[in-house]
Amino acid sequence: MEEDGHVGRRFRSPSGNSNGNTFDYQGRQIACEHGNRRVVRYEYDGSITVLADSANGKMLNAPNDAVVHPNDGSIWFTDPGYGSLMNYEGVRHNTGSPQPFQKEAVYRIDAQTGQMTTVTQDPYKPNGLCFSPDYKIMYIADTGASHYSAAEKIIWAYDIDGAKLKNGRSYASMELDGKGGFADGIRCDEDGNVWASAGWVGDGYDGVHVFAPNGDRIGQIKLPEICSNVCFGGTKRNRLFMTGSQSLYAVYVETTGAHIT
Repeated sequence: MEEDGHVGRRFRSPSGNSNGNTFDYQGRQIACEHGNRRVVRYEYDGSITVLADSANGKMLNAPNDAVVHPNDGSIWFTDPGYGSLMNYEGVRHNTGSPQPFQKEAVYRIDAQTGQMTTVTQDPYKPNGLCFSPDYKIMYIADTGASHYSAAEKIIWAYDIDGAKLKNGRSYASMELDGKGGFADGIRCDEDGNVWASAGWVGDGYDGVHVFAPNGDRIGQIKLPEICSNVCFGGTKRNRLFMTGSQSLYAVYVETTGAHIT
């Protein structure tokens, strides 16, 4: 809590190995459940609504992160499958492939019909994602180099065209001083800068990397461990929360988050 700094416990248990969490514009929590391989919404009365658990006639790999568009309530989420590749993050399924059940992809759920469509399969393993402040661009972190030698350690950018994505391109490289780690969870601030959790390299790299709208790295928050997710919170949305391997960090910053989480 902002008032006294304490961290609440057992908000939801079991959580289904939830990873990406956000809220819709009615205040309901949206969660990507690694272990259950689905995207769910927690209703006001505590019940669970399953929003997505399959595509192309197959179960999803293991959804990872989600964002909600304010104009139409659509939910966009990634499905890289890490929750099906290791017991640490979910339930390991020994399929013999880095694609646990199907091609990794980014999906959009229509708020009115519930219909799910594939919006891109370009990233090898699409991970964190976020909108630009004006909702004209979607950024997607690609962590595919964890399993694919051809994958680049980058953050993608796409132009948003209604319910579709177009003009996919490399927005920012996660290479720094000859070393390349991964961006995981990402969020935009009010000025269009992208704050990317980063790790899998070590001292001087792990933490948060901040990129300007043109993709230049303009800052870092160095942490003593891998950072997996970030979000802006607090009464002014000017407090950056960072989840580490075994810790939760927070720091006040002189900007505010572009969106509600």
